[in-house]
Amino acid sequence: MVESENLWIASEMPSSSSPAVTKVLDFPITDSTAEFESLRPQVISLPLVEKKGSPEDKLGLTERVFSAAGAAFLSAVTLNPLDVVKTRLQAQAAGVSYSHPLSYDIGRMAFFGPNMMFADLRCSPSCARAGVEGTVSICPPDCFQYKGTFDVFTKIIRQEGIGRLWRGTNAGLALAVPMVGIYLPFYDMFRNKLEELSRENAPATTIFVPLVAGALARSLACTVCYPIELARTRMQAFKVAKAGMKPPGVMKTLVGVVSEVRTVNSLENSLHNYRVLWRGLGAQLARDVPFSAICWATLEPMRRRLLGIVGNDTNALGILGANFSAGFVAGSIAAATTCPFDVAKTRRQIERDPCRAMRMTTRQTLIEVWRDGGMRGLFTGIGPRVARAGPSVGIVVSFYEVVKYALHRHYASS
Repeated sequence: MVESENLWIASEMPSSSSPAVTKVLDFPITDSTAEFESLRPQVISLPLVEKKGSPEDKLGLTERVFSAAGAAFLSAVTLNPLDVVKTRLQAQAAGVSYSHPLSYDIGRMAFFGPNMMFADLRCSPSCARAGVEGTVSICPPDCFQYKGTFDVFTKIIRQEGIGRLWRGTNAGLALAVPMVGIYLPFYDMFRNKLEELSRENAPATTIFVPLVAGALARSLACTVCYPIELARTRMQAFKVAKAGMKPPGVMKTLVGVVSEVRTVNSLENSLHNYRVLWRGLGAQLARDVPFSAICWATLEPMRRRLLGIVGNDTNALGILGANFSAGFVAGSIAAATTCPFDVAKTRRQIERDPCRAMRMTTRQTLIEVWRDGGMRGLFTGIGPRVARAGPSVGIVVSFYEVVKYALHRHYASS
């Protein structure tokens, strides 16, 4: 992000306010056009650490968090349906049954009661495949099984309503705003500090700065916000069998997770019970740290090249286009590469046996997925995952940089 900022900072700030610009102006002027042209690339490749005392330096943590939170809000609301689809496919592969209880004899005996409605017995009111069971029409089990990304979309809309595609959006917003509000600002700060240190002490390591800064910032954000991520996955994975029943929210989902453990470990202290809220954190970090490292290592050079093409004419639209394009490509590559760890994370988060959930490790989960489904099992849900991650990274990064650009213009003019 530093280079993208400085490309437009250099074009907006007075020459006296930036040491980098002063250095450019101090180049000796000669009559040789060829010599002058040979100096031009150096304008773009000057040190790209944020300048102290510049308007960019006035963008503190509050402004950066505001920019990142707005980006996260937009991404979470727009792309939540793809996250629901991905989670349903992975949960089904892990053994979660989406068939109606009345598809099986035991389920039929347990399901009948005073709150049962005949509308609950079919996958949707318009389904023409229901067979007659006594006086009631019941759909076959495959009406409830998902066969692919588009099939999940159509069946959720038909069986549960279009609004259910935004299931977990409240958890997504509760997660995305603090997650990105921690992640992007701390990435900025880690990267700027590490770039400064690497240029002074080990210039050859500068190329690895985005990778290290992204991994550190993502680890911090994931650890702080993980319980909300756990709640969101469970909210998206499980659907309510009875029509008209309100699905549990974030707090009720988390209370249910802790209650399962308390039932088993009734004599153990409460701190041990609450540890279950971070189960699967290892799989989350195994997914997100490489994701972040791959994403930023791909994104930074790509957007620098795109912004370099625009040069000093960069405006808000140029910043938006360069960052969205680079973010889209980088996010898609990172999402595809880390899909097996996403499958492991989902499987650990939706495990309903408390004892097994606490014993599971990421390595054991990956071996289990490989044994059950092979390579196809490890990449379950890769389609909706990539379709969500590419635009998500593009939206978050471009929105973040454009808001920073607007704030910079505000500070520069004040």
